[in-house]
Amino acid sequence: MDVDSTLIDEEVIDELGVAAGCGEEIAGVTERAMRGELDFREALRARVALLRGLPVSVFDEVYDRLHFTNGALDLIDALHAHGWKVGVVSGGFHEVVDRLVADAGIDHRLANRLGTTGDADGATLTGEVLGEIVTKDVKLAALRRWAAEDGVPMSQTVAVGDGANDIPMIQAAGLGIAFCAKPRTRDAAPEAIDERDLMKVLDFLR
Repeated sequence: MDVDSTLIDEEVIDELGVAAGCGEEIAGVTERAMRGELDFREALRARVALLRGLPVSVFDEVYDRLHFTNGALDLIDALHAHGWKVGVVSGGFHEVVDRLVADAGIDHRLANRLGTTGDADGATLTGEVLGEIVTKDVKLAALRRWAAEDGVPMSQTVAVGDGANDIPMIQAAGLGIAFCAKPRTRDAAPEAIDERDLMKVLDFLR
């Protein structure tokens, strides 16, 4: 599943924007990117550039403001009880996603990584994204790779997300669900959940 606005209620990049004093500007770009109006790579680079100079300690502050979506942890526990594997793919950042994965006991993860400069005590963000950016194509490739690693046929996979960059994985999975999604994503998905309760995913698996 996707992370921002799916696994959790918030958009981490927007929360970082608030910390940087440019929350409204970043949130506006996020909204347009999620609707599919902007190239995701360029939109992400533009937003991350506005974070230059923020102390790395900002991730502690932001993480404390995040909330797992209603039903998220119960869903993960229920799936694990039946031998399922759970993975998250995020256009957000490892600095936050890794903590969510640890807290929720998630099996696979993929996210973007932010550049930093300075020593451990005074490190700040460079305003750059390191390595390959997690786009819609990278999300789809992750779903396929994890399914192969876990010995699961694609027909037995489930993909859940809310944004335009989730559409390819939603359409490729055996079960694709738009979760409280943007109109473009909802229209493209075979199934949809419009209530912020991830336990509703189980209704499609029974």
